[in-house]
Amino acid sequence: MTADTDTDRPTGDQSTPPYAPEPQRAAAAAPIAAIDPDELPDGLVVADAAGRVICFNAAAGRITSVAPARALGRPLEQALPLEDLKGRRWWAMTDPYGGLATRTGQPERNLLLPGGREVLVSARYIRDTPAGPVRRVVVSLRGTEARRRTERSHAELIATVAHELRSPLTSVKGFTATLLAKWERFTDDQKRLMLETVDADANRVTRLIAELLDISRIDSGRLEVRRQPVDIAAAVGRHIQAHTAGGQSPDRFFVRVRPGLPDLWADPDKIDQVLGNLLENAVRHGEGTVTIEVAPATAQDDEKGTAVTVSDEGPGIPEESMGRVFTRFWRGSKRGGTGLGLYIVKGIVEAHGGTITVGRGPRGGAEFRFILPVSAPAYLA
Repeated sequence: MTADTDTDRPTGDQSTPPYAPEPQRAAAAAPIAAIDPDELPDGLVVADAAGRVICFNAAAGRITSVAPARALGRPLEQALPLEDLKGRRWWAMTDPYGGLATRTGQPERNLLLPGGREVLVSARYIRDTPAGPVRRVVVSLRGTEARRRTERSHAELIATVAHELRSPLTSVKGFTATLLAKWERFTDDQKRLMLETVDADANRVTRLIAELLDISRIDSGRLEVRRQPVDIAAAVGRHIQAHTAGGQSPDRFFVRVRPGLPDLWADPDKIDQVLGNLLENAVRHGEGTVTIEVAPATAQDDEKGTAVTVSDEGPGIPEESMGRVFTRFWRGSKRGGTGLGLYIVKGIVEAHGGTITVGRGPRGGAEFRFILPVSAPAYLA
């Protein structure tokens, strides 16, 4: 932005361009001085020693709905009329040009524009000497959309957890209270049925808590991977046996293990979690035969490792939904589950340095394919 042309602006400021570097810092500041403020992603507002706006970039105009040309040359409190959440005028309350001379600025906080629109504001006070008068006030503005999306995501997580916990805990509470109050009235078979239900619901709560802990570690980048030798073909076989023991027909599963598999060093528990989630999704949401293929990664994958593909013959995932499959709370056409499983699967695969994709299988169903690269054991990593 150029300096304003307001006639009552101090003559001292008119002789110096607003972004001319100080002589002792000219060499270091030269590359920064060449940046156009309108290229910055955040809103930038700069006021001079007299409190008049000398820079109001395009992003600030978008955020505040004030044309930069209208803001230039105006007093800061008029060009950027901010209030705190209690309705107090922000510039009058903080008084950047007065007050303690040791202040260096204001930390980021939520403030309100006219009309009640929220904006994230931080400020820095520029002085020639540590306790000297304020030469410039530099204000950064950011919209609150990203923060609101994060808050919505957290609210959805809390609501989902509350909903998922309420059902099993209600069952546990109901059965245990009934057994305690009327133990003698029930037969052994009835008691066993109720205790089995309590046990199943307790396991459901345990799984949900484990999912929440996994999400916390994935989001914070603290998901630990303990690499050990893994026989992934045997792991697939164990999961299929679990499904057939639970009532699924053995004919529903087809396993193909290609020769030449490289040694796989991975976290056995976490790989079990990935396989279990993908197979459960294929059984619950897919139809027909569930095909699991374990093969060396191909040349098209641009890396050496083990590729695992899980596909079914169901309706598949709509094209418009494929980009959201690995996000939190995504569920297919059938309800059930927390919608967190595939998000965790992606986090686990990526923690191993691998990749996972979703597409349409050869027979029309969903196809998930993840690749675990060749790696070293934990004590050598």
